[in-house]
Amino acid sequence: MKTAMNMMTLTEKYGHEEKCRETIKHLRWPGGVRCLRCDSDNVSPELVSDRKVFVCYSCRYQFSVTVDTIFHDSHLPLTVWFFVTYLMTESRKGISANQIKRMFGVSYKTAWYLCHRIRKAMAEANPEKLEGTVEVDETYVGGKPRRGSKRGRGTPKEIVIGIRQRGGDLRFFRSDDVTSGSLAKYIRENISEDVDVVMTDDFSAYPKAIAKAGVLGEHQAINHSKGVYVIGDLHTNTVESAFSLLKRGIMGTWHKISAKHLPAYLDEMTWRFNNRKNRYLFRDTLLQLVEAKNLEYKQLTAGIISRETKAVSSPPSIS
Repeated sequence: MKTAMNMMTLTEKYGHEEKCRETIKHLRWPGGVRCLRCDSDNVSPELVSDRKVFVCYSCRYQFSVTVDTIFHDSHLPLTVWFFVTYLMTESRKGISANQIKRMFGVSYKTAWYLCHRIRKAMAEANPEKLEGTVEVDETYVGGKPRRGSKRGRGTPKEIVIGIRQRGGDLRFFRSDDVTSGSLAKYIRENISEDVDVVMTDDFSAYPKAIAKAGVLGEHQAINHSKGVYVIGDLHTNTVESAFSLLKRGIMGTWHKISAKHLPAYLDEMTWRFNNRKNRYLFRDTLLQLVEAKNLEYKQLTAGIISRETKAVSSPPSIS
């Protein structure tokens, strides 16, 4: 049986730049290197100006293993990319840019940008719709409420919609509101029409949202407003446990994140959660990085306006 990756095996396997390049080569071309221009397999590695590149003998195109990947324009060693990726995949509640800064001796800006580029690659494209028994709920994250201020729905906090299949995957979304129309959009896009059961609390928007989404399965609601949280199999504890993990990440790890970037942190948490039993999570995340489009720094820092300037700060309310 293949042993799980740990820091010792990570250092042994990826502690040198050439080992990282070799790994990228196998992830990118599992069937053998092919020319990026003409797709010929008549390719061979050569040293050109003391730099190892691949040369295509069909069209004479020269290319490196990192060209056209997220690693190409980075000034960071590949070993740093690999080690930070490992830490982000193995840290159940995430790891902060400040921690990366201290561990690898880079600037905060470099650490922050690196983490966001890895986070971007963790976003799942076109995930399968959830089936069976699915729970839907919403939570509110933000700074600690002032004494006497309202908690939960109606607060100025950031809204996170959670959808989780029992025994299956999780979806997190940042939403501007909890109207039936917004809830219907997330339900329609993420829950199969022929789902068995959708379980929610007794919030009045859910029956309308489920009807609008065209879900044909049964809807069951637990009456939280009257202090009832479990009746047999009827509860939303499964999705609420995922909310708890998210909030512990915000409180204990990230401390303060902007509303603009909250969706990226949700993608990271979802990717790690849905792959929690995946023994090849590190490898699969590297593959995501190899295939990901580059995220420019100016894209990350642009468009911080209106409500997006608000910070989601520690500690959030447990709503």
